[in-house]
Amino acid sequence: MRETVTTVDEAVASAAERLDTARLTGVPCDPVRDLLPPGDLAAAYAVQTVLGERRSAEGRRVTGWKIGLTSAAVQTQLGVDTPDFGRLTDDMAVPDGAEIPWGAVLQARAEAEVALVLDHDLTHERHTVADVIRATAFALPAVEIVGSRIRDWDISAVDTIADNASGGAYVLGTRPVPLRELDLRTAGMVLERRGEPVSTGAGAACLGNPLHAAVWLADTLVRLGHPLRAGDTVLTGALGPMTTVEPGDALEARIDGLGSVRAAFGRTGPEGDTR
Repeated sequence: MRETVTTVDEAVASAAERLDTARLTGVPCDPVRDLLPPGDLAAAYAVQTVLGERRSAEGRRVTGWKIGLTSAAVQTQLGVDTPDFGRLTDDMAVPDGAEIPWGAVLQARAEAEVALVLDHDLTHERHTVADVIRATAFALPAVEIVGSRIRDWDISAVDTIADNASGGAYVLGTRPVPLRELDLRTAGMVLERRGEPVSTGAGAACLGNPLHAAVWLADTLVRLGHPLRAGDTVLTGALGPMTTVEPGDALEARIDGLGSVRAAFGRTGPEGDTR
């Protein structure tokens, strides 16, 4: 048993090192599923935790959580029957409309989401939608910039979980809206690139309702020992298909009842490179 545990621990360390090297060099890596036990989601989350601890050691602050795999079609594609989650950190937050240097997020793609900002902790073993509503200070429109440290987005569920649920950056709108003014299930969304629609959807595409996704996350994080806390931002999951982005793109997401939020991409990287 000890040898098995050691082997898994070594695999987790190797996978974390591969992904972190890709982050630091800006060069996408091979998938990590070849390093981890087949289909072992717990090992994948262990990799994510190792990487999160490294980011904390670098001085990064956890600002919340993102939910992924909220689409039944994507779950089927990756062979899972549950969403996944990843961490949000302060350096991932981008002001509305601010330029994101090209290459700051590897192999960037974008999706529109509902963000919930919490006013109270969620610490019950099992939560209800009413618990989430009471705990939420307000909602905001969001654009999540998803990215993959894994070359050509060649991912399985194990790969994306280990890679912080393919988290890259996020942009929040600036007009907070109380949940009592919203019906998130029927809220329509359109994501445009320079005025042309590239993704459409509605709240029902996110586990039937973004609040259902938030309940799932709240329950899951309590089981893992780090519950949602007041002040956390929760990106509840995509309302429509992801869209690819190119250097110089300008995207705007509009969600019924929440208003709009913009994400803009530079043509060069942080040091002027064009990767």
